[in-house]
Amino acid sequence: MSLGKCCISGFKHDGTPVGAIEEINGVRTYVTLPKGDYDKTKAVLFLTDIFGIDTLPNGLLLADSYAANGYATYMPDLLNGDPVPMDAFQKGEFDLGAWFPHHGADVTRPPIDKVLRAMRDKGFTKVAAIGFCFGARYVVDLVLDNAVQAAMVAHPSLLEVPADIEKLKQSSVPFLWNNAGDDHGGFNPDVQKQARAILEGSAAHKWLVWDKVDHGFAIRGDPSDETQRKAADGAFEATVQFFNDKL
Repeated sequence: MSLGKCCISGFKHDGTPVGAIEEINGVRTYVTLPKGDYDKTKAVLFLTDIFGIDTLPNGLLLADSYAANGYATYMPDLLNGDPVPMDAFQKGEFDLGAWFPHHGADVTRPPIDKVLRAMRDKGFTKVAAIGFCFGARYVVDLVLDNAVQAAMVAHPSLLEVPADIEKLKQSSVPFLWNNAGDDHGGFNPDVQKQARAILEGSAAHKWLVWDKVDHGFAIRGDPSDETQRKAADGAFEATVQFFNDKL
């Protein structure tokens, strides 16, 4: 499953992030913490889409929402300072074929692992990984490595179906899927149907489909569109509840 034009489309969200960019184990990381007292054994590792932590505020604002719901949230710069730029987002055009070879697992996974190790050193024993589009690939890898205690992906990219799904079925890590009913990316309804059939009967996996929304809805959807806004809010709320139940 490859990256496509739907991966660079969407809407920029308004708001001012309340967290801060810190150097965590040598990796630039957006860190946002709950206010007041919170469970310091639980945290969220937020793996971004191809816009990273610099191009759009959307991911940072969403990370703040997880923090507001009691989860210390860490968002590493898994793109190593080379996100898809703002002009590509505004124009909806970008040479992903030239960009992607510089962002394979050999360069993307190391910063993720460094931040996860730092989180463990801070005492977080129950870490939930979440990934959107590009970042979902690495959530799957972390689950297959038994490196996290819960997971969520939204409109994933770069998954190998059926191979990855067959492997995931063997995992006991609680895993929530937030799927776009009208996804025009690689995880389209036909692929979703195939994946869901493989996962049938797996107690670890919870499968949600949000109707009438496309790829990117959970992080780059149009907040002025009621259907998209409700789907994004619903996916977020379902994820928080899932982690509350499973961690």
